[in-house]
This record gives sequence, structure tokens and C-alpha cells, in this order.
Amino acid sequence: MAAIALPMAVAACLVARREIRSAAQFSYLIRKKAPASIQVIWTLDIGNQMSPFLTPRLKPASRNNNSNNYYAVSTLDMGISDEEWERLQKALDWPGPDKEINQLNLSTSPVHSTFSIVGLKNSYKVGDNISIIITARDHNNNMKRYGGDFFKAKLFHSNLKASVYGEVLDHRNGTYSVVLLVPWEGQAQVFVRLEHSSEVVQILKKYRESSFPRSHYNGHFEGPGPENTRISEVVECNLKWGGDGSWSKGNCCCEYEDIKMGTVWQCERPKKLSCDKLVHHSMGGFKSPLNAFENQLFTKKLTNVAISGEKINLNVLPNTAGNGTMERCRSGLKTPVPAGFYLKDVWKSFICNTQQFNSPQMGNCLKNKIIYLLGDSTTRQWFEYLERNVPGLTIMDLHTPRTGGPLMAVEMKNNIIVHWKPHGVPLRFYKMLITDLHHIAYDINEIAGDPHAVVVFTIFAHRVFHPITFYIHEVAKIRQSVVALLSRAPQTTVIIKSGNTAGRKNIFQSDWLTMQLNTVMREMFRDVHGVIYLDVWQMTSCHYLHENIHPGPVIVANEVNLFLSYVCPI
Repeated sequence: MAAIALPMAVAACLVARREIRSAAQFSYLIRKKAPASIQVIWTLDIGNQMSPFLTPRLKPASRNNNSNNYYAVSTLDMGISDEEWERLQKALDWPGPDKEINQLNLSTSPVHSTFSIVGLKNSYKVGDNISIIITARDHNNNMKRYGGDFFKAKLFHSNLKASVYGEVLDHRNGTYSVVLLVPWEGQAQVFVRLEHSSEVVQILKKYRESSFPRSHYNGHFEGPGPENTRISEVVECNLKWGGDGSWSKGNCCCEYEDIKMGTVWQCERPKKLSCDKLVHHSMGGFKSPLNAFENQLFTKKLTNVAISGEKINLNVLPNTAGNGTMERCRSGLKTPVPAGFYLKDVWKSFICNTQQFNSPQMGNCLKNKIIYLLGDSTTRQWFEYLERNVPGLTIMDLHTPRTGGPLMAVEMKNNIIVHWKPHGVPLRFYKMLITDLHHIAYDINEIAGDPHAVVVFTIFAHRVFHPITFYIHEVAKIRQSVVALLSRAPQTTVIIKSGNTAGRKNIFQSDWLTMQLNTVMREMFRDVHGVIYLDVWQMTSCHYLHENIHPGPVIVANEVNLFLSYVCPI
């Protein structure tokens, strides 16, 4: 029966592609801000009937702090309780200077900061721990008296293509400690780098909550012109968030309010076309809020630099005790640090029994499955990997851009369907239809679920440009949808793919910002049963490849193998 149903479903998909591409209903409240008393409601009905419009909540006014406007947002706006907000604040707490530093020589220096191995031995055994102490010093070679520096640490060996992640513990007094597990035999070396000084992290925190827009976007309007012509206009767009969180000035703009999400997307009003003629979306440019001194702190010679220490080859002997047996991959398992390690470029998990899938095994694993990959271009990398490696999996022509999607691939014999869909705005993609950009919560709401359905979502890379309160609000909406999905279809596999490390280490796309978003996602889903958290942060942070927002092929292959180990556990 499934073999008959799939071709019919594919035919329906091709005939009614718009339903495939628009898995959620879009409703926008368009306010032309002159006059304020007149409002036009534009509802684009695609899919199921939508619930009636709700009156939007009033948000508190913003406050001013020097020259920067800061969003004032309540827990009601974020969609969480006061208790959860307090818990998130504790989890996100990051120490730093108690005042703004305005002298470069007082900031942390990667040249003078050092690490040392505590109780260095002639040899270690597999399973031993190596303790590291990091001492932060400023450019005058004085020891720092407060914490907040963003260090990264790992144990590695190049010839073995082996590495393992180490978590840095901040003692808030200028010293840090790391415990590195030794998981392979042979040789190993400690590596520590200063990604950002505490003074830079202070700046990242300041501008993250500022209403200064670091990332900009374009709205493409199209409509009829004189004498049966078509005209188009491109204007600037951005997120409006908070009490008066408009990035624009004056009554200049069209506002597209998503009533169910409680968010507003704002575009400058076109000169010739009306607000309801918004057709396409694309990324715009970046704009830095940094002043001259702050730019000095972000220079490359001070960013993501290895610090000196005992960079010697450590001898590691085998351990006859063994590592015991791993349990099957499933939801409910804790993610330890480290969560696994690389050896000969293969990720070996400490969480559960991970497998290495060849092409036929991938096809067998995904037989009779519908895979929903939701999020950004890093889940598109998974889609592309499956397309290349699952025998017979063929991408369907949905007449959408390959990099922007949505995309769908099918394999008839084994009844496999794989979807990839980008999340909604804000999104830094090339030009694509605005109607193809759905909030992840909406897409999840339209998934029936049950054993054949596998849902993977990620939402990190495009949220580092915006306030963390907006991210919390969005994750709260996604959580509601996931809880509802698992309530109606508890056998559905739901996987959160964490954010990964990236190549840029600047005011726009710092790994520190992504790490904070990872913390929010973990905390907000920690009590949701049936959800799997895939920590790819550790997998990208410790690998020898140059960090990139799009991880290299060997990392993607290991990520997908880990993913499939949860879909088809043994």
C-alpha cells in the first residue's frame, strides 16, 4: 500500500506544489502608519483554516542607555514564566569587568596568557583525565582579577586525526580550569586558544541587546505599473522587537505582524507600490556599531589566537579495563562533556552506540520514513549529504532555488521522502519568495507524526544578530509545537541540532553568541520528554578543520551518522 501511496503523493506534490512549499498559514497585519487609525489586514490563506485574529499584547516602552536604545521586553512578550526567565538568566550568566574598559592594555592578551598541565606525568592511560590551568593576563603582563574570557580547549593529535573537546570552567578571578579526557592510545597534545577577551564579550553582550541593527535585509516589492507594465522596488527590512524596538525612524514603514507568533517584520514603505506587494526576501548588508576603540579589541591578532603552554606530546598507553558497553541511541540520554571524540576522523560517541552507515544501510534505515529537516543551510547540508549517499534518492523539481529551497527528495522503492525547509525571517539567504519562509513552529504544527516521521530542526546561525529575548520567544513557540506533536504522535522522532562553531569571530557572528543560544535551547527543552539534543558544537569545536558556519564534509558525514544512529538504533 505504501508503494502505491507514494507515487500518488508525489504527483499531488508536483501538481499542488504551493501546498508543499507552504506548510503553514501566513497572516500579516499590514499597518500603513499614516494615518494610524486606518489598518489593512492581508491574509494569505494557504493550507488549513486559521484561527481568528487575536488582539496583540501591549509591550512596555524601551529605555535609553547613552546613545543606544535597548529593548524592554517582559516575560509575557517572550512567552515564558517569570520562574523560567530567572532560570535562563542564571544559565546565561557570564562574568566580566564591573566597568567598561577603555584602555587596550588592560584587556586580556593572548600573548601573555598561558596554560599549564597540573601534575604532568610521563605517560597516561586511556580513560585518564588531564587537568589544565589557564591564567589570563593583560597586555602589561599583569594577571587579570576577573573572569569572562572566552577560551576554547581540546586534546588532539594530528597524525591520528584525533581530538576531544574540553569545557572551560571560569573561576571568576582570572584563572580557568579544564579537565580533558584521554580517549585514545598513542600520543596527544593540549591546545588552548583565546577566542575573545572578557572585554570583547562585554561588548558582544551590550550590542546583542541593543536596538542597533547589525544585520540588514531586503524586501522586494512587485506590482502593476502604468500601461500594463510591471514595476519593482527593493527596500530595507528588519525585525521589530520590544516596546519601541523599531530599527527605523518615523512613520516610514509597512509592518507585517504575525498574530500567532506575536512578531512584527518591518519594511520601508515603497515609493510607488503598496505594502501588500511584498513578494521576495533577501539578505542585505552588515552594519557595525563598534567605535574605534572597540574595533581595536576585535582585531585578528587578538581574536581566536592560541596561547602558550606545555605543547608537548603526551604518551597514552592502552587501558585493559575497557570502556564497557554503550546503550541504544534514544531520547532521554544526557549529553556529557565530552560527548564523544574523533579518532581517524570518525566520531565515537560517549552517549550511545553510534554507527557508521554505508549507502545501502542508509537506504534501509530510512525505509518508509518521512524526514523533515527544518532550519538553515546547515540542515540543508544534511539534505545534500543524504541526496548524494542514499541510493535512488532523487530531488524533485519544485522550481525553487537550490540554496533557498524548499527542497524535497524521494526514493520510490523504499518509500523515502526527505524535506528541507528554511525557517522564517530574519534570514540571511539569497532572493526567495517570502511565502516560502515559515516559522519552524508552523511547520511542526502541520506534521502528523508517528513512527514514520523524523523531525530535525535547528535555529541558531541567523539569530545571533538579534536580541536573545527574541530568540527565547521563538524557542518558546517551537516548544509549544513540539509538545503538541509528541502529545498527538508520541512515537515521532524529534531531534534538535545544536548550533555549530563558525569561521567569523566578530561583532556579527561570534561563537560566544551561538554558545549562549545553545544554552537557551538546552534549558528550555530540558524537561520536554521525547526530544533528542544533538550537540554538534563539540563536534565542530574540536575538529582540525578550519571552523566554518558550514562544517566541512567529514564533519557533516559524522553528524549524519550520529543522526541516523538515533533513527535506527541498535
